[in-house]
Amino acid sequence: MSEEYEVPAAHEHHIEHEAQHGVALSQQVAIFTAILATLGAVVSYLGGHTQNNALIYKNEAVLSRTMASDQWAYYQAKGIKQEIAESEAQSTTDPARIAALKADIKRYGEEKEQSKQQAEKFEKASEEANQQSEHALHPHEKLAMAMTLIQIAISAASITALTRKRWLFGLALVSAAGGILMWILAFVLV
Repeated sequence: MSEEYEVPAAHEHHIEHEAQHGVALSQQVAIFTAILATLGAVVSYLGGHTQNNALIYKNEAVLSRTMASDQWAYYQAKGIKQEIAESEAQSTTDPARIAALKADIKRYGEEKEQSKQQAEKFEKASEEANQQSEHALHPHEKLAMAMTLIQIAISAASITALTRKRWLFGLALVSAAGGILMWILAFVLV
């Protein structure tokens, strides 16, 4: 009875073991990386969205500030006209002309008050838009940090797939967890 038995060498067993576990690790890394890439895309979109909102509010603030400036210029012009009319009313002796100038002085005073109210309204709108811009941009820094940590996790996972060093995969998991935490904090601590 001569049966042949093959006794594998120690290194062959090690190679088989590594091949089986390496495939499992590679699959885990691939799935993990795909999930991180998806999360990274969402974080990146949200970061861009916060920037766009902040820019829209900032544009509104600039527009309101410009409109306030226009109203203040109009206010000054009416003030100058009012001063000229007052000066002319003091130097003229014609009663009809004095009456007309006093009517102009009153009208300029009313127009100045309207301009002042409009200017103050636009200044308030500008301040509110600036505050909204700051508020809209607040999460951006945390979202940028979240994206950075997710990218580090993807890089560590990729190196894990090449080197089969499990500790690198642990580093990738920690970095990904940090990125997800920063993502959550970006909107919780607004």
